[in-house]
Amino acid sequence: MLYTHPPAERDGSRLVQLFTADREEEWTEFLADCGKFDAEIDKEIRIGKFTMAELEEEEQSLERLRRWYRDLKARDVFGAPSAGEAEQRLKHCAERLAEYTERVFEALHQM
Repeated sequence: MLYTHPPAERDGSRLVQLFTADREEEWTEFLADCGKFDAEIDKEIRIGKFTMAELEEEEQSLERLRRWYRDLKARDVFGAPSAGEAEQRLKHCAERLAEYTERVFEALHQM
């Protein structure tokens, strides 16, 4: 049998592909949760739910996303394709929470 690459190189390449595919699945799930976070902020703004309790809940949700991102980033040693998008989406979520926080404090000051 004639190989263009040594078996060990092929096996290593396949291992990288499988590992990266697994990370890509995780990043896809992370991105979906970022979308849920964004939708939740939209809903709270739409219904005018500007309470400290809701703000604390959203802060906890963002912190969970941040921990998850750090964990995924640490495992993603080969750089799955969606990692960059995930970083941008996490930043977007932080911006959305900042926007919501401002609205909560505005509402509390109007009481």
